[in-house]
Amino acid sequence: MKVIPMTWAKAVSSCSLDNLPKTADAVVIGGGVIGTSIAYHLAKKGFGRIALLERSYLASGSTGRCGAGVRQQWGTRLNCLLSIDSVRAFERMDDELNYSRSIEFKQGGYLLLAYTRREADQFKKNVLLQQELGIPVSLLTPLEAREIVPILSTDGVLLATFCPTDGHANPFHVTYAYASAGKRLGVDLHTFTEAHEILTESGKITGVKTNKGTISTNTVINAAGPYSGVVAQMVGLDIPFYPERHQILVTEPVDPVLGPMVMSFSRRFYCQQTPHGSFIMGMGDPKEKPGFSISGTWEFLVEMATEITKVLPPVGNLSVVRQWAGLYDMTPDAHPILGPTPCEGFYLACGFSGHGFMLAPVTGKLISEIVCDEEPSIDIHGLDLGRFERGELVIEPSVV
Repeated sequence: MKVIPMTWAKAVSSCSLDNLPKTADAVVIGGGVIGTSIAYHLAKKGFGRIALLERSYLASGSTGRCGAGVRQQWGTRLNCLLSIDSVRAFERMDDELNYSRSIEFKQGGYLLLAYTRREADQFKKNVLLQQELGIPVSLLTPLEAREIVPILSTDGVLLATFCPTDGHANPFHVTYAYASAGKRLGVDLHTFTEAHEILTESGKITGVKTNKGTISTNTVINAAGPYSGVVAQMVGLDIPFYPERHQILVTEPVDPVLGPMVMSFSRRFYCQQTPHGSFIMGMGDPKEKPGFSISGTWEFLVEMATEITKVLPPVGNLSVVRQWAGLYDMTPDAHPILGPTPCEGFYLACGFSGHGFMLAPVTGKLISEIVCDEEPSIDIHGLDLGRFERGELVIEPSVV
C-alpha cells in the first residue's frame, strides 16, 4: 500500500469537492500532472466550468511513480520544441501558479552517454538539431563527461552530450501546484470519482457517468495516462496504445555528489540525485510485456544495481530504501497523441511513452488552445490520432 504523507493527504482532500456538478463545460478525466495542467490552462482561458475527475487521489497513478526528469535532448524536432516550451514553464512555475511551496525544479542538466557507434552517430545528429533550435547542448569526450560527473566510470563510453538547463522537479508538488491554481480559477476537483461511462448521441459527447453521479457536458479530455485506452473505448475508439511497467528504486540520502541526470539509451538506464540526497534510478526492460501490473521484481533490483555500479561505482556503497513500479502509456512511435477524435467533443492527451511529466506544461497549453478552437502555439499536426492510419510516424530514437 502506498503511504501518503499527511501534509500531502490534507492538501489533496482540501482540493476535492463532495458535490458533483450537474453540468460542466469540460470534463477532464485523470488527476495526474497532465490532467491538472489541462484543467488549469482551460480555466485560465475562461473556458467555463471545468470538472476534473480522478478515481483515486491526485498524482496517485503514473505521475506519482515517475522519475520526474525534464530534458530537451531529443532526436525529433517536435519533441525538442515541446520540451523547450515545457522547460521555460517549469522555470517560472512557482511564480506563475503562485505556489506557496516549491516545485523543486533543479536544473542540474542531463549527461547522456553513448556506448555504441550507432548511438554516437545518433547523438551527433541530435546535437545538430538541438543546437539549431537553440538548446544549449554540447558534444563531449569521455574525459569532458567525467569533469561534469567526477564519479563517472568512462569505460566503454564513446562520447557524451550535456545540456545544463535540463533537470528534475517534484511530481507531487507540480501536480498540486496546477490543481490549486486551477481551483482558484474555479476548477472543480473531484478525487475518488471514477468515470464509468461516457455518454454520446449521434457521435457527439453528451455527458460522463461516474460512481457519484452524471455530469452533462459536450467536451471530455482523456488524460487518464495508462488507462487512456480504456477511457477511449467508452466512446468506441481503439487507439494504438498500450500500458507498460517500468521500475524504479531509491537509495538512502547522502551528500551531493551528482549534479546532472546520467542516462544511456543503449544500456537503458537513468540515474539522478535528488535535492535531499537520495539517488533515484530506473531501467527499461525490452522483455516487458504490455499490462497493468505495478508489482516490483527482484530481477530489476539485481540488474539495476549491477548496471549502475559499473557506471557510477561509488553508488554501490549505498543502501536501497525501496523500489516501486509505474506504467508508461506507450505508442508505436514514442510520441504522444494530442487533439480531437472522430467522436465530436472527445479529445486525447495520452501516449507520452514515459515522458508525460516533462511535457505536461506545454500539453496543458496546447490542449486548451485546441479545445478553444485556437491555432496551437506549436504545430503538432504530427501528433494527431490520424497519423497512424496515414502511416506518418516519426520514431523518437532517444528513449529509455
